Amino acid sequence: MKYYTLTALSLAILLLFSHSSAFAVRLGAERMEILLPLLEGKKVALVVNRTSVLGDSRVHLLDTLLSSGVDIVRIFAPEHGFRGDADAGESVKNDRDIRTGIPLISIYGKDKKPSAQQLSGIDAVVFDLQDVGARFYTYISAMHYVMEACAENGQLFVVCDRPNPNDWVDGPVLQPECKSYVGMHPIPVLHGLTIGELARMINGEAWLRGSDGTPLKCRLTVVPLQGWNHGDAYSLPVKPSPNLPNDLSVRLYPSLCLFEATGISVGRGTVMPFQVLGAPDKRYGTFTFKPVRLKGWDKDPLHRDKTCYGIDLREISGLQGGFRLKYVLDFYRLSGEKATFFTRPSWFDLLAGNKLLRKQILQGMDEKSIRKTWEKDLADYRKKRARYVLY
Repeated sequence: MKYYTLTALSLAILLLFSHSSAFAVRLGAERMEILLPLLEGKKVALVVNRTSVLGDSRVHLLDTLLSSGVDIVRIFAPEHGFRGDADAGESVKNDRDIRTGIPLISIYGKDKKPSAQQLSGIDAVVFDLQDVGARFYTYISAMHYVMEACAENGQLFVVCDRPNPNDWVDGPVLQPECKSYVGMHPIPVLHGLTIGELARMINGEAWLRGSDGTPLKCRLTVVPLQGWNHGDAYSLPVKPSPNLPNDLSVRLYPSLCLFEATGISVGRGTVMPFQVLGAPDKRYGTFTFKPVRLKGWDKDPLHRDKTCYGIDLREISGLQGGFRLKYVLDFYRLSGEKATFFTRPSWFDLLAGNKLLRKQILQGMDEKSIRKTWEKDLADYRKKRARYVLY
């Protein structure tokens, strides 16, 4: 496993010739002085989507590498597809890139892990997706399965690192009985790692498994970013998925995603997803919105064509980041529905990462009391995390 840093002299030279300021973030994928030598003479596959663009020019990594003479033979497409316009949960189909003719292989459909045949003839896989720092955001699950496939088949796995826009350690740590594609690792809802650091943790903690269950390690190289450190704010230049269109939705997503297992709309089917909450019942508030079918956003949103009543989080000043239970607890109390508030209880447990949180809510526990039950697991996780941070 490797990761690279530049000497002070090299950094000074690069900054001197850069068109951007010395304080600008430089993504791993923009560090061609590291990336291109790794790929020289190799047949390469990419795991990329609409977020895999570089700098102010917004040129896609695929186009940049092709123009540099890199032999790209295959593209693996995660949830939302290569162009990033498929609905959440919608299967992605195999295809070809219209511009280049390069085959597109879905890793979000029937098969979520590249097969030995699909990796045949490939020497290296480059992963460059913008994560949002939440355990249930499936780009990290896609990364896990590609790492596992590379470990089984001998390919170099290269992660081009990007900042974490939700850079907190917060929420319950996943328990083994709730492992799923929306939670594959024993990490909190907010893991506080970049995607490159998380790859290092996955490899270092031996979370990859062969078909017989034996631990695996892949040949991992992380190309680090520059100009960003943990605790720094970061505004995403491209929306990471159709229903996270701006910084506010990205910040609120970790806390509001739990509503996906209830009858409360998070604004899917509107131009303000993950920024509003409501349902077709006036008890939830005076703000109104109506989910509709939106091409490229949601084809059949919850409460489609019905007026929903609730709250507009865009109008609330001082909204905090991290993982907040306040919104779920408030709407649970307003509903008066008790257990039936959770329309998909098993799905709620998978998102929460345990079967306890739903029971704690039903028992009437407040957020402070619930948070106390996470403290030991979070303390243990922070110690583990410290071994893998780069920034």
